[in-house]
Amino acid sequence: MTKKNFVYLLTLVAVLLLAACNPGKEAFTVDNTVPVSKENRVIYQLNIGAFTPEGTFKAAQEQLGRLDTLGVDILWLMPIYPRGESKFSPYASMNFKAVNPAYGTVEDVKNFVAAAHEKGMKVWLDWVPNHVAVENPWVKEHPEYFTKDAKGQMIHPHGWGDVFELNYQDKGLVEEMNGALNFWIEQCHVDGFRCDYVSSPTIPVKYWQDIIAELKSKGVGIEMLSETDISNDYNIRIDSCGFDYDYAWDFQEDLVRKFGTEGTEADSLKALCDKFLKKSAAIKNRRMVYLTNHDQNYNDGGHTLKDFYGDNRYLLTVLEFTFYGMPLLYQGQEIGDPDTLNYFTDAKVQWNKVDRKMQNTVRTLIALHHTQPSLAADAPVEFLSTDNPQVLAYRRGNVVVVLNLGKSDVNVKVNGIEAGTYTQWLDDKTIEQGPSATEHSLDTVSEIALSAKGYAIYVKQL
Repeated sequence: MTKKNFVYLLTLVAVLLLAACNPGKEAFTVDNTVPVSKENRVIYQLNIGAFTPEGTFKAAQEQLGRLDTLGVDILWLMPIYPRGESKFSPYASMNFKAVNPAYGTVEDVKNFVAAAHEKGMKVWLDWVPNHVAVENPWVKEHPEYFTKDAKGQMIHPHGWGDVFELNYQDKGLVEEMNGALNFWIEQCHVDGFRCDYVSSPTIPVKYWQDIIAELKSKGVGIEMLSETDISNDYNIRIDSCGFDYDYAWDFQEDLVRKFGTEGTEADSLKALCDKFLKKSAAIKNRRMVYLTNHDQNYNDGGHTLKDFYGDNRYLLTVLEFTFYGMPLLYQGQEIGDPDTLNYFTDAKVQWNKVDRKMQNTVRTLIALHHTQPSLAADAPVEFLSTDNPQVLAYRRGNVVVVLNLGKSDVNVKVNGIEAGTYTQWLDDKTIEQGPSATEHSLDTVSEIALSAKGYAIYVKQL
């Protein structure tokens, strides 16, 4: 039994005992929480080279306790392989069975994964199936592994000059790639893979169907995340492949376009949410939801949460963790995403730049997501009506969420709440000072005070 599973059993017993005396209120716990189900997990993306000043697996391993306390369930590691020299991109691999020497060794990876497992966390590696570095030995040793243009020249996909595209019509290439995936499972006991550029038109659907079935047949609980939005028309072909999760890519882009620094209309946000729910219901896999990751944070000139969403960043973080899907945290997001991080140079996370309001909001949201069964990844969402066009309210089972997109403080009437005694888990007016819980009686129509760009979460005591 892992440490986290043992803590989970103790927590469950304690919650049941407390609930017998005064249900709901005492269940408020922040930090060191565990998910009540697989569908209540949180994933965390980190770049080994950026996560600590040392930039090594050994140093990152020393920080696992902090991530465990925060409530991280899955660690997605950005590519750990030796890099090509042209641009030094982590997505330009030189060897899929080796480790960037600046990060450590295969043995260090094995130790890191074992330490994560001891704390109940899963580890997913970033897998780059579409291309390798132009300096990769395969270029000379196995030119048949690469796609060619009409002149017989190897192809730079999307004009990325530091990589060449791989040829999945070649049996030898397929065997090499599959062997590398199995290597990390067998040697280091990783739990899954985040697969880069799954939408590549040169990787056949059958390849994904075959390899995912093979990996899952091993009986070790391998999970697969697709770096694409399977719900859009171009990628629906991938729905048959067996991925466990995909990116809610279109949803994040819609939020940036319509709810960046200026968005205020609740009906517009509700329309985006409705669209997201409808598209999600049409595909087989579950969704990973996010506000940022390495692409949003660094590419296209670089954007922090503040750059993207302005003062909406706090309430949209609440949306991310309470609306639908498995929420992602990108390294540093838990302290407010203070900097853009050049992942080509492994620019370091500035852990000293802490936004206490965001930090305490995220801590509380992870605990809430973990402990409330009604926040499972695909549990139903019910929108509630309000008397203010700039306030969005919804509930998921016993959890009520109210978001004020407006630029003024409001006292808003919310209709459709199930009457009863609630614990207020999150109050934007007090959260900067730290997580806290207060008890409230709510009626079917309740007036709730919210700050400008404010938010509140209530949990009905059962």
